Amino acid sequence: MKKLILAMFTITLMLSSCKNETKTDTSKLEENKSLSTQNDIEIIPISHATMVLNYEDHTIYADPTGGGKAFEGQKTPTIILITDIHGDHLNLDTLKELDLNNSLIVAPQAVIDKFPEDFKPMFRVLNNGQSAVVKDIPIEAIPMYNLPEDDTSRHPKGRGNGYIVTLGEKRVYISGDTEDIPEMRNLKNIDKAFVCMNLPYTMTVDSAASAVLDFKPKQVYPFHYRGKGGLSDVARFKTLVNEGNPDIEVVQLDWYPRR
Repeated sequence: MKKLILAMFTITLMLSSCKNETKTDTSKLEENKSLSTQNDIEIIPISHATMVLNYEDHTIYADPTGGGKAFEGQKTPTIILITDIHGDHLNLDTLKELDLNNSLIVAPQAVIDKFPEDFKPMFRVLNNGQSAVVKDIPIEAIPMYNLPEDDTSRHPKGRGNGYIVTLGEKRVYISGDTEDIPEMRNLKNIDKAFVCMNLPYTMTVDSAASAVLDFKPKQVYPFHYRGKGGLSDVARFKTLVNEGNPDIEVVQLDWYPRR
């Protein structure tokens, strides 16, 4: 009888140990999953060239337009990137409606010159070719301009910026208003690329696809694709990119929602 009781006690102890071990392993998996989620980049398209990027404790607004209402429910920005002086990129009325108490605006000098003297937020001037670490986020200013370069250009070289923003281990490229310039084609190690394509302001779908096939981002997001003739054919863009390089993922987000 004693042997039977001892055997039952041993089995119970073993089962209890197995349960505890399983619980510990599950806890570790949940912890790892949480860390992975925390390190992801959340991309929220607002409209046209306007987006929100969330990464850990940082919230980046790129070219905020559409008024404060367009950002209802979004986190308050820590960094604001502005690419150019045109109204679909620089909108002072929208900026005045946002909570910018914890924000730093990064822009080229031509954009900063457009702000009134009484505008309160802090600025960090970055011109083509310059880089800086802003609130622990590395940011590079990349040229954006029309081809050919002449006095009639809507976007002359040196005025506006594209940006490369490094979030964790990911390099995110935002093209600004540009054509398929050498500076874009020669980009390296881009994880996510937001590439414009609209006529007559930037470039054709074919030119955009050709440039993307040159610099080979891991993912490309067509955006800023509303022109005088309506919306550009982003489905054709995807086809051209994937026929040229099936390893490049083309991600199509809704940049023109019906409101």
